Amino acid sequence: MRLGLQLGYWGAAPPADAPALVAAAESAGFDGVFAAESWGSDAFTPLAWWGSATSRVRLGTSVAQLSARSPAACAMHALTLDHLSGGRHVLGLGVSGPQVVEGWYGAPFGKPLARTREYVDVVRQVLAREAPVRNDGPHYPLPATGPGALGLGKALRPITHPLRADLPIWLGAEGPRNVAQTAEIADGWIAVYFSLRAAPLYQQWLADGFARPGARRDRAGFEVAATCQVVVTDDAAAAKEQVKPSLALYIGGMGATEMNFHADLFRRMGYTAAVEEITAHFQAGRRAEAVAAVPDELVDDVAIIGDREQVRAGVRAWRRAGVDVLLVGCRDVAQLHAVADAVLGADDEPLP
Repeated sequence: MRLGLQLGYWGAAPPADAPALVAAAESAGFDGVFAAESWGSDAFTPLAWWGSATSRVRLGTSVAQLSARSPAACAMHALTLDHLSGGRHVLGLGVSGPQVVEGWYGAPFGKPLARTREYVDVVRQVLAREAPVRNDGPHYPLPATGPGALGLGKALRPITHPLRADLPIWLGAEGPRNVAQTAEIADGWIAVYFSLRAAPLYQQWLADGFARPGARRDRAGFEVAATCQVVVTDDAAAAKEQVKPSLALYIGGMGATEMNFHADLFRRMGYTAAVEEITAHFQAGRRAEAVAAVPDELVDDVAIIGDREQVRAGVRAWRRAGVDVLLVGCRDVAQLHAVADAVLGADDEPLP
């Protein structure tokens, strides 16, 4: 099992301890450092700034939002960061949700699968630099067409030669069709919430994508990265309570009542009643009640919490279920080292 440090996106201010966490992650043997974006900080700048002090770890976005920038602009970010890092960039992409896409970026959310397919194709054309970039699809036409276009656009190839044409592209996906398409067109899947309970579903969705004609990779050449709260502690009950506010936010508030992909995922896991209760409380402004409605069992499904041996056993189970990389958030350097010791440390029974 490999580890990625998930820095996430910023709150009201930049996290003061990020440089120390990044340095500790590299020295402790983490495979990568990842940053996200929502509607505040962006995903690329922190990787360039804090990643400049690293030499080994991969630097990945988990995820950069499609609607935040055109596919050509995204490819420019990716090829630039890949050059600056010496070929260590992983481009993680995701569609976000309609509240953010339409409310923050002012773009329509419709047809997210088709948009993702076009977006990835344009990025790959830029990175390949084999010909001027063109796209005849309706979502990202290149050169531009339609109302307002002057008809003077010229198909171009990037001035800067990308360092790697095969720069890995991972996709964040939660639903069956989205995960299957990810297996078909991407190099890796970012599971926002992974669960042993749902692992057979995930494996079937991935298998459906790998089986499609023209699929880019098979399972052996594909990476599954799962976001996971890994906490090494002798007080598991207290640690679970610290995880619940974030779960309540994503289940009850990170999406519209009628379209919340995170809530849908937990319904598929069998938590329909809990999802409805959490959502009702959250939408009514009863945040404390929403948090209290998150069952311990749900936390156990999507997090690995316990003492060192319990964490090692949990990680073994997730590895057997098909996870290659755990994307973990750590509150401080001490916790980071505890996680690294539990997951990467030597033992009588090595982790797979």
